[in-house]
Parts: sequence; structure tokens; C-alpha cells
Amino acid sequence: MALEKDQKKFLDMGKMLPVMEEFYTIQGEGRHTGKPAYFVRIGGCDVGCHWCDVKESWNPDLHPVKSVDEVVINAAKYPAKAVVITGGEPSMYNLDYLTSQFIAHGIRLYIETSGAYRLTGHWHWICLSPKKTAPPQAEVYDIADELKVIVHNLSDLKWAEEHAIKVNSNCRLFLQPEWSKREDIMPIIVNYVMDNPKWNISLQTHKYLKIP
Repeated sequence: MALEKDQKKFLDMGKMLPVMEEFYTIQGEGRHTGKPAYFVRIGGCDVGCHWCDVKESWNPDLHPVKSVDEVVINAAKYPAKAVVITGGEPSMYNLDYLTSQFIAHGIRLYIETSGAYRLTGHWHWICLSPKKTAPPQAEVYDIADELKVIVHNLSDLKWAEEHAIKVNSNCRLFLQPEWSKREDIMPIIVNYVMDNPKWNISLQTHKYLKIP
């Protein structure tokens, strides 16, 4: 019982987190596609996208609670001093300690979030990927460096524009085909971006390359 109490305390402090997986790879999506980075996938998400390709991340109880210090040491072993925090939905947790420790090790920090929760911590790059099931917090639009909208059907283009008018003027805009619909939706996205050049196309290049 005491162990469980201590674990909850460290979870609340952000010194421990449920980590589904961590690995070194090449970034496959968005603005930093093609760059090496260490990925940390945090377990836990209640946003519930029906097309999510990592549904196994939703239940945090399925993933070991790990020391953030240990995760930082693991990431620091690799030559690319860049870490991507993803999920699940990482903003469900207190990320102040995590970001302070990575930054202390000279590591740049990137996060992908739906914006459904208030974002804690200090970040070098924030990718906002909004979901219809849980709208972003208003303040996330102001700090987002990148807006990445997953396009599953035609109505998602109108929905993407509704979010594009909310982000700051320096935010980069990306449309990304939902993987299972990519053959059908890609020509539509191509034509849309040519007609609306403020948008860029993001592809899940890691899936084409067959890497994590």
C-alpha cells in the first residue's frame, strides 16, 4: 500500500510516468520529418479517435510506470539531442519535471498533443493535432508551432480551416491523410493544398520506410 501511495505521489509530481515505449528513430510526420529523434510514448488517453493507430496506448494501467530520470538517461545516450513526447495524450500529466530534466541535459523537446488538456512544461516545438472528440484548450492555439490535422474525409478540410484561424500567425499548417484512407484522400489533399498554399502536406513517412 505504501509503495502504491509513493508511486501516485511521484506520478502527480511528474517524476514518474506510464511509458508505453521509448526508441530512437527518424521523425516521420510534420515539420521535422526526416530528422533523428528519441521518441517517448506515454500511456493514457481518453480522447478516443476511432482511427487511432496506437489504441494500445489508451489504458495507462497497461504500461509500466517509469522514473523520468531513467528515461532522460536513456535518451541522452543517442547522438541526436532531440526528444519527441507523444502518446496517448501526454498533456494529461504534469510535464514540468520531465521538460526541466531534458533541458538540463541540453536536449531539445518536441511534443505532439491534441490540446485537450492544459499543457505543462517548457517546449522547443509544440505540434497541435486537434481531435473532434475533445476540442483543444484555447491557450494551446497561441503557443502551437505546428497545426497538424488528420484528414479522414472531406468534412475534415472545413474543420481544419476552423482551427487554422485560431492559431498564431507563425504556426505552420499541415494536412495529413489518415493512413487507412490515404489512397482515396491523398488526391483531394494535393488539390486542396495547391489551391490553398498556406497548407503543407504531411505524410507518415515512417510507415512507408517501415521503421518505428
